[in-house]
Amino acid sequence: MPGDDRALLRFLTCGSVDDGKSTLIGRLLADTHRIPDDQLAALERDSQRHGTVGAAVDYALLVDGLEAERQQGITIDVAYRFFATARRSFIVADTPGHQQYTRNMATGASNSELAVLLVDARKGLLPQTRRHAYICALLGIRDVVLAVNKLDLVGWDQAVFAGIVAGFTAFAEGLGFRHVQAIPLAARHGDNITRASANMPWYSGPTLLAHLEQVEVDTGAAALPFRFPVQWVNRPDADFRGFSGTVASGAVAVGDALVVAASGRASVVRRIVTADGDLARAEAGDAVTLCLADEVDIARGDLLCPPQHRPAVTDQFAAHLLWMDTDALLPGRQYLLRSGTQWTTATVTRLKHKVNVETLAQEAATKVELNEIALCNLSTLQPLPLEPYATNHATGAFILVDRFSHATVAAGMVDFSLRRAANIAREDFPVDQAARARLLGQQPLVLWFTGLSGSGKSTIAKALEQRLHAAGQLTYALDGDNLRHGLNRDLGFRDADRVENIRRVGEVAKLFVDAGLVVLCSFISPFRAERQMVRELFPAGGFVEIHVDTTLAECIRRDPKGLYAKAQRGEIRNFTGLDSPYEAPENPEVVLHTAGRSPALVVAELLEQLQARGHFTSVPR
Repeated sequence: MPGDDRALLRFLTCGSVDDGKSTLIGRLLADTHRIPDDQLAALERDSQRHGTVGAAVDYALLVDGLEAERQQGITIDVAYRFFATARRSFIVADTPGHQQYTRNMATGASNSELAVLLVDARKGLLPQTRRHAYICALLGIRDVVLAVNKLDLVGWDQAVFAGIVAGFTAFAEGLGFRHVQAIPLAARHGDNITRASANMPWYSGPTLLAHLEQVEVDTGAAALPFRFPVQWVNRPDADFRGFSGTVASGAVAVGDALVVAASGRASVVRRIVTADGDLARAEAGDAVTLCLADEVDIARGDLLCPPQHRPAVTDQFAAHLLWMDTDALLPGRQYLLRSGTQWTTATVTRLKHKVNVETLAQEAATKVELNEIALCNLSTLQPLPLEPYATNHATGAFILVDRFSHATVAAGMVDFSLRRAANIAREDFPVDQAARARLLGQQPLVLWFTGLSGSGKSTIAKALEQRLHAAGQLTYALDGDNLRHGLNRDLGFRDADRVENIRRVGEVAKLFVDAGLVVLCSFISPFRAERQMVRELFPAGGFVEIHVDTTLAECIRRDPKGLYAKAQRGEIRNFTGLDSPYEAPENPEVVLHTAGRSPALVVAELLEQLQARGHFTSVPR
């Protein structure tokens, strides 16, 4: 960073558990005199209570502030600390080493410009070391310090250090790091932290602090094209209309031409408003309100950019995902996606491969588990302004959120837009669903029967269809077994296959409803997420979920096809209710109990409930 010796450097410490990350940061704080006397006294007391280094001061406790962390001697959350020297200011993120907290480490890396990757000299490169190195590369960090710690515990052996450096160099060859500085350390004693170590005369490179003070990292955000995600349409009265947010990259000045990335609507910046008064110019990191010269239709989630540098607006793209949830990623399942300030629904349409973080090999997979990384194709409901993450972090990063738990399940980095649908447009026909429904004189509808195998779904659907047909209703029945003989014959019974099975069924049912028919769908459909996905294909009132609520014990007793007996003998795997879960509906429109009741009685009850909801009022009960 030429000409700015005090420029801020954001870096993180990462690596495997117990490699000495917190101790290293504590040493940096202590040796740069960033610990007040009262805090130092408290640290000495805490070292006697929680310390792991005998009677000595345990500098790790400066960062491990959570009681759980102090008791376990590990870092769980991301801890941020500020310190400064005469040459530079720093914000350091101490990130956890345990694999189950990989998401926390990724959070720290996403805000950092340099990574200090620690390795315990006794253990060498571990799987978590490689995982953290790969995540750093994936998140755009290009400068790394390979800090080989605890050299005192291997007798200050140069050969140990050289072997670790050689191993990491070979591993990192394909990660795209711009510079890797290897430094041997003994953080507990301060060797090569802020002062050169007399215990390692064979090392002539910089100390850790000296390297951090002089390293030049190029964040590049200010030099990128202007990107402004609209956080809020600011309209306190009829005389003021502005668009509030934070400049994600680039710069903007009064008089600059801007367009809405998605629509291309154009205007000119009239004012740049802040709480402290108007600005002539704003750049990356500034929180401002932009007032435009024209009344342009702009909403929260829109992206403002220069007309000559518009990002691609796409609904299909390839991206790397870091999976952060205990429930596996299943292709075909819908998630919520947030990019910038915009939310939409997204689906992983193809899982191209997983990345083996130990070897960097690409491995075939049907799902992605916690802390795994995969390259996927995604499709979104709404087109989004996106750029490769390597080009612009602001418009290349996104998160996936579970639609039911609202937990963040993945961090995503866009690789490239998929152009495969650029030549496809939706064709409208003058004869539409409403016209077909009028011709048939009926209300198009989906009746979705869900329940365990043997619960009676197909039996009830067949009997109801006979009643509707006799009353002049044009119907079509979609049954799980029948579709697996044709349309879905390529699918198995793994979770990912079940998701894709229901996705296809939903699309077929949508076509039949568009034709004006009443569609009866009989599918176990074990997952709530996919039933909800199908429901959302239809307007309100156009989808009726019917839970045929029969106990597992009763279904096993009936076992009309002998499938439960085969599954219990191990001849069938992934059988719903036994070794594969069934998620019962939480708020179905209709619940039917079949135990001890004839099909005719159950169908009569079902028809009564449907008529009470305004369906089939002309069908005799």
